[in-house]
Amino acid sequence: MGIFGFKKQLKLNTVEITQSRKRELLLFQNHADLRFRKLDFLNLAFSHRSYANESQNSIDNNEKLEFLGDSILGLVVSEYLFYLLPDKAEGELARIKSFVVSENILSNIARKIKIDNYILIGKGEEYSGGRSKKAILADCLEAIIGAYYLDSGLKDTRSFILKHIVPETLKVLEDKHDKDYKTLLQEFVQKKYKTYPKYKLVKKIGPDHDKTFVVEVKIKEKTHGCGEGKNKKAAEQSAARIAYTAYIAKYGEEESS
Repeated sequence: MGIFGFKKQLKLNTVEITQSRKRELLLFQNHADLRFRKLDFLNLAFSHRSYANESQNSIDNNEKLEFLGDSILGLVVSEYLFYLLPDKAEGELARIKSFVVSENILSNIARKIKIDNYILIGKGEEYSGGRSKKAILADCLEAIIGAYYLDSGLKDTRSFILKHIVPETLKVLEDKHDKDYKTLLQEFVQKKYKTYPKYKLVKKIGPDHDKTFVVEVKIKEKTHGCGEGKNKKAAEQSAARIAYTAYIAKYGEEESS
């Protein structure tokens, strides 16, 4: 029935599933190792806003499922870390969780299960490389998690999440994961301040063949840095790491979850 009987009231306003689309959705399920009882849930999870906006019929997009999936993902990962690392302080658990549920890791998982092959996006987004954008892939994965929860319940959804998240968590604990601090910092700043980090190249040090770039990042009125690197991109990552580490240490779980 779902929580408080709400599931019975759900009306899915999604694009019609043709026979060819049904074959695609079934193929995706094989890639992702999950089984939906109702394929409409899965198809809606694949419907990006750009696709819904360009549709001749009035159909829903996947943003509400993404909202739901984000919360379920956070719950499952928090529970897993709580039992996996009983001796860790709250702030350390928050730091680990922030990496595990980051856009970088979620988009990598999305590519592994071939979400980019099946997502429904508008023509404009398609032309601009939308299928490879980390944000779109990560959001779609969260929408699929939300859809799977509505379709099959928390137990199956938890199993699906942990199958893909546990290996990434172990990489984080072994410090073998890719750290996209710019993305982590942007997600944090957007959530807390409703704005974006601003990067500024402060100076270049050294001869032309061996320059070091120095960058600082400004969040509202506060400046962090200076990050250094052999190119501007690396220096921005360094500055983002300094700022992000400082904010996680200060705010912990409350602001980073």
